Amino acid sequence: MVYRIYVEKKPGFDGEAQGLLHELVDLVGIKNLTGLRLLNRYDVEGIDSVLFQQAIPTVFCEPPVDVTYDTLPEAKTVFAVEYLPGQFDQRADSASQCIQLLSQGERPDVRSARVYLLDGELTADDLAAIKKYVINPVEAREAALEERATLKMEFAIPTEVETLNGFTALDDDALEAFRTEKGLAMDHADIVFCQDYFKSEHRDPTITEIRLIDTYWSDHCRHTTFGTIIDDVKIDDELVQAAFDRYMALRAETGRDKKNRTLMDCATIGAKALKQRGIFTSALMRKPVLPLNQEEKDWVALGLERSQLPAVDMEQYK
Repeated sequence: MVYRIYVEKKPGFDGEAQGLLHELVDLVGIKNLTGLRLLNRYDVEGIDSVLFQQAIPTVFCEPPVDVTYDTLPEAKTVFAVEYLPGQFDQRADSASQCIQLLSQGERPDVRSARVYLLDGELTADDLAAIKKYVINPVEAREAALEERATLKMEFAIPTEVETLNGFTALDDDALEAFRTEKGLAMDHADIVFCQDYFKSEHRDPTITEIRLIDTYWSDHCRHTTFGTIIDDVKIDDELVQAAFDRYMALRAETGRDKKNRTLMDCATIGAKALKQRGIFTSALMRKPVLPLNQEEKDWVALGLERSQLPAVDMEQYK
């Protein structure tokens, strides 16, 4: 059974809702919008009604500042927003963990959504502008308001992987049109490089290969994707097997043979071995003597490689 609860900040504590109301009226220009309420909706499956009731005042809300509803309050216009499947829902994950701590049992399934209650004589264009402002299509979508029978999601498993027939024969304009159509993150030079590679292979790629390259090529995601643990390895190519054997030997040499094998470990093992042998240091250091206040002082000049610079999440600037 799926249990549902709505949580809203009490008047005086609803700063987020009031701030959004002013943004929509003053910045977006929705002059007909006269009121806005913002609710958090939680759906929970995998627990009984007793535990669910215990979780309401301890997990889902703070009674001094929140009010809860079993059913959705009425409003002239209502819509809800939820994360896309596959996107991490911090609110739902935290609620699930807290319920597990409360029950000392299994973690339940939890889904959350933001529910917007709007007042005012809104036109279809007004509502479309509001949804465009609050829904980021990269990570979220409009959610159904009806109650769920289950939170389990089933995905169709493709029986065949599409081969991009004719990919290697595309001219420059057609290749750019392909990149745009598929919404790829790589630029034109990248897709040309991919085409040249598959030309050398004398075959067209699958859509999976193109999507995989497009995702893993990004430096933004390398720290998580390259942290994948490699449990089992089967290699058919002799040259690749020889390179892997050398990698395993370097792991033993550097004392990393007890650590997990990862793609990042493969990429950095050479530098680690050179550093341990004293051939290479990750930072270039020198000690010049420079004048300061008419006196010569010892200084340390430290140069860092690009890979040592702090990672910047560019997503926040988009």
